[in-house]
Amino acid sequence: MTLRITTQTMAASATRQLAAAQARLADAQDTATSLRRITRPSDDPAGAAQAMRVRAEVAANAQYGRNIDNGTAWLTGVDAALGDATRFLDSARDAVQQGLNAARTPADRIALADVIDGLRADLLGRANATYLGRSLFAGTSDQPAFVDGNPPTFTGVAGDAVHRRFGENQSVRVDADGAAIFGTGPTSVFATLDAISAELRAGGITASRLDDLDSARATLRTARADAGARLTTLEAAKDANQAAKVALESDRAALEDVDLGTAVLDLQVQQTSYQAALAVTAKTLQPTLMDFLR
Repeated sequence: MTLRITTQTMAASATRQLAAAQARLADAQDTATSLRRITRPSDDPAGAAQAMRVRAEVAANAQYGRNIDNGTAWLTGVDAALGDATRFLDSARDAVQQGLNAARTPADRIALADVIDGLRADLLGRANATYLGRSLFAGTSDQPAFVDGNPPTFTGVAGDAVHRRFGENQSVRVDADGAAIFGTGPTSVFATLDAISAELRAGGITASRLDDLDSARATLRTARADAGARLTTLEAAKDANQAAKVALESDRAALEDVDLGTAVLDLQVQQTSYQAALAVTAKTLQPTLMDFLR
């Protein structure tokens, strides 16, 4: 049986081949222009699903990075405030030692009491240290940690904490408990400084005040060491976050992006293929007598 191929059949086949070549050329042009392997989900459904998952991980990792930066700023503020507070108490201890010297005159002790009052005010200021308007020592409260009084009153949320998440199941506390560090009521460090000032103005001071200050200084040093350990945790998390960022970007690029050289080469191949198809079609579909008789 002889199969008869008509001119109309050849024309239809050539048209389909040209359309397919043109579509491949258009895809190659889109890829070379956008440098994206996947420009729509239909390009690669499986790859698009993987790319969406990786993009979600990239977004989560970026948020963790912002949390780490914010937490680092909080803990840096806490560390600075506790360092200042420790120096204030060191100065207060020196003043007490001078006040215990029997050679000091009443005027000298009054001057030392003024120094203690100034250190108390400075200490209260550092106890109310803030970052972006939030108290570093008041827990989740948006109010100052301490309101001045005799002694100052703790107005934060005792035992509450501010945390920052830096991993899927990882978080760290970024504030400090002002009530535990500075004390509350008559046992607070502020009450101790008030008592020292009063005793100096009265003309005498007991050596036990040195022990009170040493205890307060030890509490501050412990709190500062704890803040430093948490800051170290965030520094390590920062390094891990940056490494994850690089790895995730590499995964995303492998799924979505194309190499510029590869895209240009493919475009040239598709252009050559399309031009060749046009030339072959032109030679194959020669004009017939019917074309001239129309």
